[in-house]
Amino acid sequence: MTDKEEKAKKRKRSLIEWGAIIGVIAFLYLTGLHTPVIGTLQKGLLATGLIKPSIPSVTDTFPEANRDFYMADEDGQVISLAHFDGEVVFMNIWATWCPPCIAEMPSINKLYQQFRESDNVKFVLVSMDDEFEKAKQFMEKRGFNMPIYHFRTKVPGTYEGNVIPTTYVISGDGRLMMEKQGLAKYDTPEFEQFLRDLAEI
Repeated sequence: MTDKEEKAKKRKRSLIEWGAIIGVIAFLYLTGLHTPVIGTLQKGLLATGLIKPSIPSVTDTFPEANRDFYMADEDGQVISLAHFDGEVVFMNIWATWCPPCIAEMPSINKLYQQFRESDNVKFVLVSMDDEFEKAKQFMEKRGFNMPIYHFRTKVPGTYEGNVIPTTYVISGDGRLMMEKQGLAKYDTPEFEQFLRDLAEI
């Protein structure tokens, strides 16, 4: 076989390989399976413990959080962040079509289990899905029992951003203690202690 024929054979093999890869990617996107697949890969990345939120000192100075953020609970009752005055709020903005949201949800659920009985720490998971039923089905299918809410109004400037997931921690006295854009691992002893220190529990 000549060099020319060998190169042509390699080129053909390369085209077939790339065609197969593109075909798999196209299949995943057309069937909607790309979201859970990418989410699973990112969950594996989180398991390494490399992507964690920066934990601030609770004694630092922080801006006041905007409480004019309205949402509806699973029963359709509309509330605002003011509903949680006096309580530490862990608020996560997410969607079922967002792979990194899916990736970090198990770690949020594990963290939630540590505070489920607490009166001082509240979890507020706000779905950006157009159909809230999808968010409910997502939680039910995965066995998560965290309280979820449906986004209701225009986001006030404090929380205006183009990235989801985004997570906020608001202190009981209304200070914006943390804003984390993008996925992170939250079920760490350090982050749990951060919430406990804020809530003084």
